[in-house]
Amino acid sequence: MPSEKALIPSNASIADELEALNSIYGPQTLEFQGETPTEATAALRLPDLPFSFLFTFPTHYPDVPPSITGTQSTGDSGKGEGEAAVSILRDLLGTLWTPGQVCLYDLVEEATPIVQEHHAQNRHGAAEDHIADATRRSAASRHDEPEIFDLTMAAASSMPPPPWILSEPMTVSKSTFIARACPVSSLDEAQESISHLLSTNKKVATATHNIQAWRIKSTNSQTGNVTTIQDSDDDGETAAGGRLLHLMQLMDVWNVVVVVTRWYGGVKLGPDRFRLINMVARDALSKGGFAKEEPEKAKGKGKGKK
Repeated sequence: MPSEKALIPSNASIADELEALNSIYGPQTLEFQGETPTEATAALRLPDLPFSFLFTFPTHYPDVPPSITGTQSTGDSGKGEGEAAVSILRDLLGTLWTPGQVCLYDLVEEATPIVQEHHAQNRHGAAEDHIADATRRSAASRHDEPEIFDLTMAAASSMPPPPWILSEPMTVSKSTFIARACPVSSLDEAQESISHLLSTNKKVATATHNIQAWRIKSTNSQTGNVTTIQDSDDDGETAAGGRLLHLMQLMDVWNVVVVVTRWYGGVKLGPDRFRLINMVARDALSKGGFAKEEPEKAKGKGKGKK
């Protein structure tokens, strides 16, 4: 039908992001609204928040950055929260966008916890404004739960998140794959990085699989002895962890932990899922500079090119 056809972006990059974001975060996270010969329009909703934002994408996106024109909905947010949220997203967009690279997934990942904390603080502050100064001290016990929440948020924010390097999300037959790679120097650090990811990112924690592998090499400063640790975890995707570790061995990467997250879309992929897991893992490892040399990519390239 013509009306349905009009809702499909002609820009392949926007179409890919539409499929990936809605697969990861749920339907209507990114809603395509139409396009003209010069730009496309879409609404982006942040997970678990009342805000949605209007975006315009130039014809040549992602070579040209998108623009945030304002909020489409602010739900039950307080006065001025929408403007503050738009400002947060615009600042992040300015730092995240690079020519030729799609940026909405990174924007959602970076912006959501910041806007969530800002929203929680505003809700807490608005509730306090309704309590008279004379009764605030006597009613302090009623605010135990918000105060505990704020302390928890403060404690979490005081712990620096691991410096994960993300691959581009890849969606095939409604299953979406994303890899993260993080530098580590010990097994404890690798396990802490994974634990931090799963405890602070709900979408990752509730994914179908989080396949993990790590390779760590350390040298005893006194004896000079070299200790190596390498292992993997399938997380229910049989044999996937071992294949991921094998890829890391082929790429000769050390002192890194990789987590490949898969959201199953209901269509079985068969052995092809292992190829997709390795593709996103290779992307994250290459982006992070962990791979010294990749023979497959080096073939056919001129001298001096990397």
